[in-house]
Amino acid sequence: MKRRSFIKKASVSALMLGTISNNLFAGTKEQFTKLTILHTNDLHSRILPFPKGSRYEGLGGAAKRAQLIKEIRAKEKNVLLFDSGDIFQGTPFFNQFGGELELKLMSEMAYDASTLGNHDFDAGLEGFEKQLHLANFPFLNVNYSFDDTILNGKIEKYKVFEKEELKIGVFGLGIELNGLVPEKLYKGVLYEDPVIKANETAFFLKNKLKCDYVVCLSHLGLKYNSEKISDVKLAKNSQNIDLILGGHTHSFLDEPMKVNNLDNAVVAINQVGWAGILLGRLEIYFEKNLKKNRKKQAPVIFSKKTIVK
Repeated sequence: MKRRSFIKKASVSALMLGTISNNLFAGTKEQFTKLTILHTNDLHSRILPFPKGSRYEGLGGAAKRAQLIKEIRAKEKNVLLFDSGDIFQGTPFFNQFGGELELKLMSEMAYDASTLGNHDFDAGLEGFEKQLHLANFPFLNVNYSFDDTILNGKIEKYKVFEKEELKIGVFGLGIELNGLVPEKLYKGVLYEDPVIKANETAFFLKNKLKCDYVVCLSHLGLKYNSEKISDVKLAKNSQNIDLILGGHTHSFLDEPMKVNNLDNAVVAINQVGWAGILLGRLEIYFEKNLKKNRKKQAPVIFSKKTIVK
């Protein structure tokens, strides 16, 4: 894709997910609670912008992303920032510092949570554990068992964030490591069925912890021409998941995908390419229950993507 074409597609803003009536905001702002979700995926140690002469010349870079995040937080009240894995590997910064710089910078940006991608195992479990203390945010995963590894007790299954009256439940999923990562680098990690674990966790978050919204940070990949589990297949076979923020396939989505789940409810899926070229932004409006006997409408999502340049 040529750079001009890429920028044109990536600049699309105010895309709507779902059907929104003309009188959605006819009432006062007090009738709605706005949640802003910012997200990245597959950063691949891209600390500096892409060099001159490359396909994405001048795009990306941690400093510019940090500034964008700072500006958004200054304007918005309820902001969450997530990553969907593959933070490591891709530039000499990882080869030299083993992930130290990446986690320090993400901590400076105050990420709220991340999941693990296959490349986050490239320095082995010991290498990941060595840098983990530098992250002031949790790594989330429900379908890897670390019980017999050095990471036992250091990877959380889920996290609940409270923003005003909202409770946002977040969990992570990882891809099958066999065939992607040398076995010696993840020895002792047990892979479990992501659909089963996702549905168990989402049920718990939505029905037991009473979360208003459930987000899955996934590194399964958007979709494949095979039976391999993907975000699309997960969404179709899911219950209680509202949003999947994906990674692994480096997919530049012009707008979030809509997939009906087992209950025929819509699951939104979003992914923003790779290398921090884009900062994903979802603005989600929740109607407040102003009367106890009044049924709330489903949350409405507006999607924006900001080019980091």
